[in-house]
Amino acid sequence: MDLSNLTNTPGARKSRKRVGRGMGSGMGKTSTRGHKGQGARKGHKQKLGFEGGQMPLMRRLPKRGFKNPNRVPFYGVNVGDLERFDEGTVVDIDVMLAAGFGYRPAKAAGIKILGDGELTKKLTVKASAFSAAAKAKIEAKGGTCEVI
Repeated sequence: MDLSNLTNTPGARKSRKRVGRGMGSGMGKTSTRGHKGQGARKGHKQKLGFEGGQMPLMRRLPKRGFKNPNRVPFYGVNVGDLERFDEGTVVDIDVMLAAGFGYRPAKAAGIKILGDGELTKKLTVKASAFSAAAKAKIEAKGGTCEVI
């Protein structure tokens, strides 16, 4: 197989609907908009979830629990992932981001170190938060945990 033999799966690429191109096309006259009414007028766009005046599904469904608007999201990095750094390295958020851990989105509070995996090196880790298991594993190897 090479690039010259590649073809699309049948039905994967569908030509777009061309409306208003005469009666013979089956989509002439009203151009699939129906007769009169709100949707037949130019410039009409429905809001997302609008159901023609009927109570929308998102308002009909019961809401459960509590969504904290001030929730602080963390990007999790496991202790086992810190194994790639050399002994005695000061591992802070900038070093972890440069190594490919996490990302720096607008609302993220930073990086939280989690306890999955094993650590065999002494490291100084500076992060936004630590789980109890991660802190225990880092300190067991003589390293230190600093919350920034």
